[in-house]
Amino acid sequence: MLDRISKFTNSTSFLNASKVTIASVVPVLILNFLGHFEIGFTIALGAFYTYPSDIPSSLSHKIKGLIVASFIVSGVNLLVNLAYPYPFIFYPFLGFLLFLCSMISVYGQRATLVSFSALLSISLSFGHLHEGWEAFEYSGFIFVGGILYLIVSLVFHFVQPYKYVELQIAEGIKLTAKYLKLRGDLWSPEANRQAIIEKQLAVQVDLNLIHEDLRKMLIGNQNASATTSQNRKMLLVFITLVEIQELALYTSFDHSKLHEKFAKHPDVLRTYQNVAYKLASTLKKLSKNVHHIAVYVDKNDLKNELDALEFAIFDYEKTLGKEEAAEGVLMLTNMLKYAKNQVGKIKIIQRAFSLAMQSFKLKDKDKELEKFLTPQYYPLRTLTENLSLSSSIFRHSLRLTITILIGFFIGQLLPFQNVYWILLTIVVIMRPGYGLTKERSYNRIFGTILGGLLAFGIVSFIQNHVALSILSIVCMLLGISFTQINYKISATFVTMYVVFIYGILTPNVVEVIQFRVLDTLAGATLAFIANQFLWPAWEFINTPIHIENTIRANRNYLKEIADFYNKKGEIPTSYRLARKNAFVEIGNLMTSFQRMMQEPKSKQKTMPLVNKLVVLNHSILSALASLSTYIQSHQTTSASESFNYIIKTILSNLDHSISILRNEAIITDTFFDKEDVTLQFEELKRVNFKRLAADDELDKETRQAKMQEAQMVIEQLIWMSNLAEKILKITKEIKATNPD
Repeated sequence: MLDRISKFTNSTSFLNASKVTIASVVPVLILNFLGHFEIGFTIALGAFYTYPSDIPSSLSHKIKGLIVASFIVSGVNLLVNLAYPYPFIFYPFLGFLLFLCSMISVYGQRATLVSFSALLSISLSFGHLHEGWEAFEYSGFIFVGGILYLIVSLVFHFVQPYKYVELQIAEGIKLTAKYLKLRGDLWSPEANRQAIIEKQLAVQVDLNLIHEDLRKMLIGNQNASATTSQNRKMLLVFITLVEIQELALYTSFDHSKLHEKFAKHPDVLRTYQNVAYKLASTLKKLSKNVHHIAVYVDKNDLKNELDALEFAIFDYEKTLGKEEAAEGVLMLTNMLKYAKNQVGKIKIIQRAFSLAMQSFKLKDKDKELEKFLTPQYYPLRTLTENLSLSSSIFRHSLRLTITILIGFFIGQLLPFQNVYWILLTIVVIMRPGYGLTKERSYNRIFGTILGGLLAFGIVSFIQNHVALSILSIVCMLLGISFTQINYKISATFVTMYVVFIYGILTPNVVEVIQFRVLDTLAGATLAFIANQFLWPAWEFINTPIHIENTIRANRNYLKEIADFYNKKGEIPTSYRLARKNAFVEIGNLMTSFQRMMQEPKSKQKTMPLVNKLVVLNHSILSALASLSTYIQSHQTTSASESFNYIIKTILSNLDHSISILRNEAIITDTFFDKEDVTLQFEELKRVNFKRLAADDELDKETRQAKMQEAQMVIEQLIWMSNLAEKILKITKEIKATNPD
C-alpha cells in the first residue's frame, strides 16, 4: 500500500497537480488573510485555466506557451463581460468566440489545450459577470493567476530540472519492460498470439506518446542544456529505449513452426522464454529505482540466464549431433545473439543511472536530432484550410459551439441554479470521437453523484471551516492528479472539492449537490446527443487516412533500408526519421482502431478488415526492423539486381495500396510478374550461396552457418512480399466496403 502511494506521489500526474494546487491555493490563503478573498479566488481561477497548456516542451516554448495561454484566457473572459449587456451583439459574438477558440486546435497539442483553457474561461465567466472597469480588473487578476502559475512551474523546473524527464523515462522503461514481457508470452505453446499482438500494439501507442514527450524535453532543450551531462545522459537512455524496442521487433519468429521443430526439446524454448522474462523484469526493477530516485545497483547482470541458454543450446547440439542439429542451433544462436544485444543495451541504461557514465558526447548530432521534433509554426493558412466539413476539427468546433449555445439557452430558460456548470460539463466531456464522449459522460455522472454523496456525508459531520478547507485542498490535488489516470475518480474528487468549498461559503449544501447533479446530467446528455447527431465523427471515416499514413510510413522505411543497403556508409538521419514515423503511424492506426471498438456496432463497418491491416502493418514493420538490423550488424556485399527487384515489387504493392485509398487510378506495371518474382527469389538465393561457396577463408561450419543466415534473410523478404500482397488485397476490400 505504501509502495503504491509512494509511486503515485512520484508520478507526473501528481507533480503537475501539485503545481496548479500551489498556484491556486497560495493566493487564496494570503489574500483571504488580508481580507481580499474575491481577488485571491480570481487569481486562483487564472492559474487553474492556464495549467492545462503546461505540456512537455523546451523551456522557451513553455514560457511563451503559458504567457499566450494567460493572455487568451483573460482576454476571452473580458470580451464576454464587455459584450454581455448587449444581447443583440452578445449571442452572435458568443457563437463566433466559441467557434474560434475551438478551431485553435488545428495548431497541435499545445493549441488544443489552450483552446480547452479558453473554453473553460468562457464557461465559468458566466458565474462572475462584471461591467465597466470591474471587467478589466477581473480579467487582469485572471492574467496574474496565469503568470503566477508560470512562476510556480518555473520554480519546479529550476529546483528539479530533470524531475519530469526522469519520471517519463521511468514510465518509458516500465512500458518497454511490459512490451518485452509480452514478447516472452509469445513463446508459451498455448499462447493466444493474436491477443498478445493486440496488447503489444496498445503498449506501443502509449510508448509513442512517451517518446514524443521525451523528444520535446530532451532534444528541444539541447541548445539550453548543451553543457550539462545530465541532459545528454537522459538522451542516451531515451535513444537506447527506442533501440531496445526496435531490436525486440527484430525477433520476428514463426513461433508455431519453432514449437513444432523443438517439440521433442521444449526445455530449450522454455530456457529462452526465461531469458525474455528476465530482460523484462530487469527493466521493470530499473524503472522502480528511477521512480524512487535511487542510484541503481545491478544485483543480477543476467549472466546466469545467458549461460543457461548457451548450455541449453550446447546440450541440444550434443543430443542430436552437429549435422542434424545445425538448423536448430542456428535459430537458437540468433536468439542468443538477440538476448546478448538486449543485455548490452540494458547495461547502457544501468550505467547511466548508476552514475558510472559521467559525461559523453553524441558526435555533434544536435542539429540532426532537432529534425526528430514535430515542427512548431502557426500559419494562418492552416486555419483557413480546415474551414470545411471535411475537417474533423471544423466539425467538432461547430458541434461544440452549437451544443454550448443550446446549453446556455436551456440554462437561461429553465430553473437551473448555475448555467455555467452545464457549459463546463459540455466543455470537459465533449470530445471529437463518439466513444470517448460516451465514456466521459458516464464517468462524469457517476463521479458527480458519488462525490456528492460522500461530500454530503462528510459535511454533515464536519462543519469546521479549517477542516473543510484542508479537505478541499486535498480533493483538488487528487481530482487533478487523476484526470488523465481515471476520470471517474477525478470527477468524484472534483465534486467533493466543490461541495466542500460551498460548505464553507453557504449552509445549504444539499441544494448545491442537487443542482450540480442536475447540471451535470443536462450537460452530459447534450454532449452525448450532439456527438451522435451533429456531424458525427465516426471512426470508419477517418480510419482509411490512418491506414494510408501507416502504409506510406512503412513504405518509406523500406525505401530507406534499401537505399542504405545499396549505398552503405553511415546511417543517415532520414533513415532514423523514417523509422520513427513508422512506429508513430502504426500507433496512430491502433488508436483509431481502439476508438472504432467503442462505437456502436452499426458504425463498425470495416472493423474486422481494419484489425487485419493493423496486424499486417505491424508484421511488416517487424520484418523491416529485422532486415534493417541484419544489414547494420553484418558486412553485406553490394545489393544484387534480384534484391532490388524484390524490393521494387514490395514497394509497388504498397504504392498501389496507397493509390487505392486515395481513389487514384492504378497503372498496372507489366514489369512485375508473380512468377518472375519467385524466380528472382531463387536467383537471390543462388547468388548468395555461390558467393559463400567461393569464399576460401570460411571453414565448413562457418560457411554453412552463413548460408543458413542468408536463407533467413531471403525468407524475411518472402514474408514481406506476401505481407505487402495481403495489405493490397485487404485495402481493396476496405475500399469496396467503404468507397467514400
